[in-house]
Amino acid sequence: MIDIQYSAEVRAAKDAGLPIVALESTIITHGMPYPQNIEVAAQVEQDIRDAGAIPATMAVIEGKLHVGLEQDQLQWLGQAQGVAKISRADMAACISTGGTGATTVAATMIAAHYAGIEVFATGGIGGVHQGAETTFDISADLHELGHTPVTVVAAGAKAILDLAKTLEVLETLGVPVIAYGQDEFPAFWSAKSPLNAPLRMDSADAIAKAHTTRRALGLPGGQLVANPIPAADQIPAEELAPIIAEAQSDADAHRITGKAVTPYLLQRIFEKTEGRSLVANIALVRNNARLAAKIAQALVKQR
Repeated sequence: MIDIQYSAEVRAAKDAGLPIVALESTIITHGMPYPQNIEVAAQVEQDIRDAGAIPATMAVIEGKLHVGLEQDQLQWLGQAQGVAKISRADMAACISTGGTGATTVAATMIAAHYAGIEVFATGGIGGVHQGAETTFDISADLHELGHTPVTVVAAGAKAILDLAKTLEVLETLGVPVIAYGQDEFPAFWSAKSPLNAPLRMDSADAIAKAHTTRRALGLPGGQLVANPIPAADQIPAEELAPIIAEAQSDADAHRITGKAVTPYLLQRIFEKTEGRSLVANIALVRNNARLAAKIAQALVKQR
């Protein structure tokens, strides 16, 4: 058995049967500079509390799986150097060797399920990268959604990806893709894309019921809840499309490959939008956290 280190808040919530929402930690270690990373992480945690649930930020610290971070741990992680970015492939190695790692979507799902937490809020999932037919660059997040029974609330997949192929892979893996409150699949910084989502639900109760029904049927895997960024915070897709194309061209020219592609593209888009992409990113993460809290509440009530 893996030794789980619960924060005092999460431990109390589990003992009381309160709704809990998992959060990843790569946004802290790899997403933003200090101290903005800590400020945003604290704000997202507070958004979950204000919406009626308890936040549980996941991380591996010196070989211990932490489910929920105390304030001093959050501060330390936000300034730590050399923190690994862990996924399914290297999570066990990080724990077994006493390492420190921030959890990606896939690793957060694994940690959440291991800790008995059924709902996870993030920004956007990974997916099928442009040109994957030759590079085979497909995020582990998709296979994790097909395997691990956690409902993931995200603003769709990151818009730098091949969204159509991402939806095709999710369908192949049997993952329900549920657009919240609209028919279109959202495109991360943009509320809508030209693609329709396979499913639509308009309430947290309906999403929670679909989650419990999957469990009752014995179906493996989780759900992707595609929650559109609020219209007031979005960057329209038609404005972003040429910016993304230019950033992708830059990456190809500099032969950026593998795990380096996503951070490179996000940085280039940040520069080309004069920081608006980061403002939108923060807004959508907070929006997802609030919806995830409502779904977690609904799950508790339905039990």
